Amino acid sequence: MSEQTDLTSIILNGTEVDTLMDTIATRDAQRSHGMRIHPHHMQAAWKDVVSEGDQLARDASLADKSSIVCRTGQLMLASGTGAWRVRDSMNRVARILGLTVHVDLSLLSIECTCIQGHESFSEVVSLPTTGVNTHRIWLMEDYVREVEAHGSQLTVRDFHKLLDVVERSTPDYTLWQLGLAAGSACGAFVFLLGGGPVEMLCAFVGAGLGNLVRASMLRRRLGQFSCIACGVAVACVCYLLALLGLSRLSPTALAHEAGYIGAMLFVIPGFPLITAGLDIAKLGMRSGIERLVYAMAVIVLATLMGWLVAEVVGLSPDDFQPLGLGPAALTLLRVAMSFVGVFGFSVMFNSPVQMAATAGVIGAVSQPAAGARPYRRLPAGGRRVPGSHSLRPVGAPCRALDQLPEDLPHGAVHRHHGPRPLPLPCHVLHVRL
Repeated sequence: MSEQTDLTSIILNGTEVDTLMDTIATRDAQRSHGMRIHPHHMQAAWKDVVSEGDQLARDASLADKSSIVCRTGQLMLASGTGAWRVRDSMNRVARILGLTVHVDLSLLSIECTCIQGHESFSEVVSLPTTGVNTHRIWLMEDYVREVEAHGSQLTVRDFHKLLDVVERSTPDYTLWQLGLAAGSACGAFVFLLGGGPVEMLCAFVGAGLGNLVRASMLRRRLGQFSCIACGVAVACVCYLLALLGLSRLSPTALAHEAGYIGAMLFVIPGFPLITAGLDIAKLGMRSGIERLVYAMAVIVLATLMGWLVAEVVGLSPDDFQPLGLGPAALTLLRVAMSFVGVFGFSVMFNSPVQMAATAGVIGAVSQPAAGARPYRRLPAGGRRVPGSHSLRPVGAPCRALDQLPEDLPHGAVHRHHGPRPLPLPCHVLHVRL
């Protein structure tokens, strides 16, 4: 008769009862501190999946070939690149292995069917989170080129060893370097938006500390939206604290609240927005729409956190103060700040220094011409009429409305078309820049 393991047998055995109670107590203690005994997302042990590791990959079983193709796509997808690029890498590896693959991609998962002759094998892999790592994308491109050149001579285990090198690659920058990059980039973009030294310095402090907090939480594998919310809140508060600190030295510093929004620019998901557009353009609707929704969710969350902090402290940012720079000086500074901004954001994406510098040079060349303001800055007490390039003092009548009678009904303008007037509804908007 087999040994019974029901509740009665456990109660009769005092030793097992003590062991069970210790296990329950340990589990409850861990849960009380918000910890899980096991991670929420189960990670695949690829070395256990392989059945014929020492055999040439081209001659291996269909399941082993599928594991190579799927893991290639998984690492590419985890790097933050678009679905079209993930599919291209999987196709190139599959051709070397003699497979035909059909792939369906989303933001966090891959559904892949590998076909060889009359056999087919379907597999699904998923990711616990998403992010951007351009250095890993670079490594995966090298891996694919290596496979295309020597893949016919590699065993299944050799393929996974190459993929292990990519998966185990560590970040190129420390947390403090990421904070410095975010602060420099956001400070530079505040200048490109019209800010001055005070706004740039406060944005540097706020964005630097905010991204430091966000990156620290992400490396502890906490929830991504929680990390974004905390990072934005820290950035906004630190911007205001830096502004208060500067007001001790210069009382006019409190008038420079306009750079408040610049302190949270480090969370703007530019990479997912671009890849979403590329995926949709290539009819990768599932991946493109999911990336677009993810990017919009990040933007909405950052906006809500910025609004919440502003409401708590009673902040109402106004327009930037005039810089008083000539065209030559402004152009040179725009070139320099464009380089710093693009270089900083590239570092945040874990780009190697040479790649980040190349991107910075491209941004420095293109940004000054593309970022020219369509209107000149207004002097104090002036307003610009929409559609006009002339200035007029506040309260002065618009030239087009000088001859209107005082008893004209609101929202009506008389225009003469032939022998009789025709009333047309319109709205006259006064925009204060």
